[in-house]
Amino acid sequence: MHKRHFLLATLALAIAAPAAAQQWKPAKPINLIVPWAAGGSTDQVTRVTAAELEKVLGQKIIIVNQPGASGSIGTKNAWEAPKDGYTWAAGAAQDLGVYQSLGMLDVPAKDWHLFLSVANIPVVGVNPSTPYQTIGQLLDAMKAKPGEIKVATAGVTSGGHNAMEAISRATGVKYRHVTYDGGNPAVVATVSGETEVTTQLAVEQAEMIRGKRIRPLATVSDRAIEIEGFGSIPPISGAIPGFKAPANYFGIFIPKGVPADVVATVQKVWTENIANNAAIKAYAVNRGALFAPVAGDAALAAAMPAIQANAWLLHSTGKTKVAPDTVGIAKP
Repeated sequence: MHKRHFLLATLALAIAAPAAAQQWKPAKPINLIVPWAAGGSTDQVTRVTAAELEKVLGQKIIIVNQPGASGSIGTKNAWEAPKDGYTWAAGAAQDLGVYQSLGMLDVPAKDWHLFLSVANIPVVGVNPSTPYQTIGQLLDAMKAKPGEIKVATAGVTSGGHNAMEAISRATGVKYRHVTYDGGNPAVVATVSGETEVTTQLAVEQAEMIRGKRIRPLATVSDRAIEIEGFGSIPPISGAIPGFKAPANYFGIFIPKGVPADVVATVQKVWTENIANNAAIKAYAVNRGALFAPVAGDAALAAAMPAIQANAWLLHSTGKTKVAPDTVGIAKP
């Protein structure tokens, strides 16, 4: 009887364990490091998502902006913080996946739990005072004046820089790269006339596009996007036949090694509360992003094509410290 009772008790614990693992109640505020400047793509969606998570977790989530070194400084700080579940990072999965090959942070994407919310698409936007009315006209000007036309981005490895590099590879154009601490400052630089062009993400340009302070020429994609209050922006594939770009997923990253109940709870919240979240959906529609929540192994699989494309693009332009395949990133 005693043995039977022991076995039944053990079985009950085994059944109860997963349920218990999903009931993490944070006892103090969570620090969520945004490794880019305030107002940019990561900052925007992270603040919307954090507000929704707070409602479920019953605890404050403090956004901490720590820009620098293409997002690697803040991400490194999140990785090196105590693995107690109270320090998370945010950003683009394609950036997270290339820090190792760039020699910035010796941690692969698979060593993080990924909780992705939206996919972002870059847009070629120009200052309205420039003469460029179409993407074809801008590319012709870049060919006529190699290395002269200034393009603002959030820095090496940023979504905007990757977009311009992809255009450069597809067309052979050369440009003058001007870097900033985030997508928002890069967009502001183009609005002010400090640069003629930005290739930052649609979500970072949307307000300026609606206000006619930036003229969008094309998405850096093979698909058009809609921006609420403006309309449709055509794909660059219309001017560069065969052009494709994988989805650039953004979200929250929790280092592996934190307590299992933290991960199980956030996974549950993602499935039950974020997957159909009205506030994040509204943000995506307003800003020209794709609403695409996904978590866990499925998130890593969704993000991997962009990680591969990003890593090998950077490698082809001599920016990596090691070949991506030596750190587990296969050539696409």
